[in-house]
Amino acid sequence: MDDDDEDGPSLPAGQKNYMTPAGHDRLRAELHALLRVERPKIVEIVHWAAGNGDRSENGDYLYGKKRLREIDKRARWLTKRLDIAEVVDPKGQTNRQQIFFGATVTFLNSRDEERTVTILGVDEADLARGEVSLHAPVARALLGKRVGEATNVQTPTGAEEIEIIEIIYPT
Repeated sequence: MDDDDEDGPSLPAGQKNYMTPAGHDRLRAELHALLRVERPKIVEIVHWAAGNGDRSENGDYLYGKKRLREIDKRARWLTKRLDIAEVVDPKGQTNRQQIFFGATVTFLNSRDEERTVTILGVDEADLARGEVSLHAPVARALLGKRVGEATNVQTPTGAEEIEIIEIIYPT
């Protein structure tokens, strides 16, 4: 992927682009909406605005052209990411005693604060929903661990010990 064409989170060099079926479906739906719904509307507005004369001061035309560039850039990025996606369904995980891609993990930090995260692909993780990329420091610290194990995670304030208290996979 070209760095100048980046329109989303970066993928660590040499890493596969793992994604859940739901994440893959969300990206495909976004691509479809951009190309089949939003882009045709903007093309229509730009065409109408171009017919109104002087384009240099025509806000509809200028905004429309800018929005088309944004849509095309995002569509290229989505297409590339979907092409290299390796879809892994966490429902199929047979070793549910260990933390792997797709697991939802609850852990305690050194201040006895409980936190729950789901480990997902870089393109689908959303911290606001409690989802972390499998390349995030907390995910890297958790991968392969079991309930009752403790591990250290690197935080902005330094290393912190966390203890795994629950591992759940979708059914």
